[in-house]
Amino acid sequence: MPKISEKGTILPASAIRKLVPFADAAKERGIKIYHLNIGQPDILTPKGALDTLRKANMDIVAYTNSAGNLSYRKKLCEYYERYNIHLTPEDIIVTCGGSEALQIAFNVCLNKGDEILIPEPYYTNYNSFAILSDSIIKTIPSSIEDGFALPPIEDFEKAITPKTKAIMVCNPNNPTGYLYSKEEIMKLASLAKKHDLYLFADEVYREFIYDGKKHFSVMEVEGLEDNVILLDSVSKRYSACGAREGMLISKNKEVMKSAMKMAQARLCPPYFGQIFSESAIDTPDEYFVEVNHEYDRRRKALVEAINKIPGCKCPMPTGAFYTVIQMPIDDSDKFCKWLLTDFNLNGETVMLAPATGFYSDPEKGRKQARITYCLKIEDLLAGINCLKEALKVYPGRTL
Repeated sequence: MPKISEKGTILPASAIRKLVPFADAAKERGIKIYHLNIGQPDILTPKGALDTLRKANMDIVAYTNSAGNLSYRKKLCEYYERYNIHLTPEDIIVTCGGSEALQIAFNVCLNKGDEILIPEPYYTNYNSFAILSDSIIKTIPSSIEDGFALPPIEDFEKAITPKTKAIMVCNPNNPTGYLYSKEEIMKLASLAKKHDLYLFADEVYREFIYDGKKHFSVMEVEGLEDNVILLDSVSKRYSACGAREGMLISKNKEVMKSAMKMAQARLCPPYFGQIFSESAIDTPDEYFVEVNHEYDRRRKALVEAINKIPGCKCPMPTGAFYTVIQMPIDDSDKFCKWLLTDFNLNGETVMLAPATGFYSDPEKGRKQARITYCLKIEDLLAGINCLKEALKVYPGRTL
């Protein structure tokens, strides 16, 4: 039998999805699972955008522009203007989800062996995109003790080598839920400018901000236009993860020229998703007011419930809909699998994402898991109750 490629061998399984076979097997046994492992909101998708898609008048589902429909890109410029981000359609390439935007950005901007500095923990799938682009992720550790705030900028400076090509930030952060302040973003921007590095920013959760705070985009930094690459997506914004529409955005004309070659190579972004997403930009502000209020309720309920469990620690997230929890366990991979294979509470259990996949060194995440608050409060608290009872009987409990 022919051997698969080296990349095919070393690509990691997703920390978020690798336990799905065990969850499927549990469901086959009749176990109800509360999915707190994945950012799949149960918030309703905007009806107006769905109605537009249903009523779309078409005789042929044709190819679209490789950069995305011009009408959609023009509409996106209107959307970003609301956030003090001034763009032209030429600054935007519509992609097959935010994941493809990241893949294209890494492959266009990074050579083999180039290093990307990322605060840790970080979104697990960045590992795959780095491997596919032959680049290397170097991490700057943050701590649960201060809610995963940006590490000291001196730590980034010390990590810069001749191989360093980029800094990456996810704001608000996945998996921690931390919202980086304007001051923190400006520190990263100054460092990128000083060392002439790319500054990649994954800002897919900009709508979900709490406690009266405001989101500050890297695109608002003046004088850094050629360094900034913005990655975005409609998936979480409109509770439309299956639309698979993302955006690669930059004012760097050389980056966009090269990115367009890759966009042409994969032909075009999804036709139906663009119809939906263009219409979704007209979603009334009231939708987001209600959604944010609901996530805020869930956030507070989740953190309060987890911090009442003996031995558990959970910082209060200020953005997105995730947080990282610390538990009195020996191994989060083993524990999260055990929840699906060996435990149930009256026919129910909970699914978490082990944090080992969100760290460059899995040992740092052995006692942690990422947890989402995408489910309604009743299900959220039922899942946390399963977690509380599971920790009482888990054979690998450490306290």
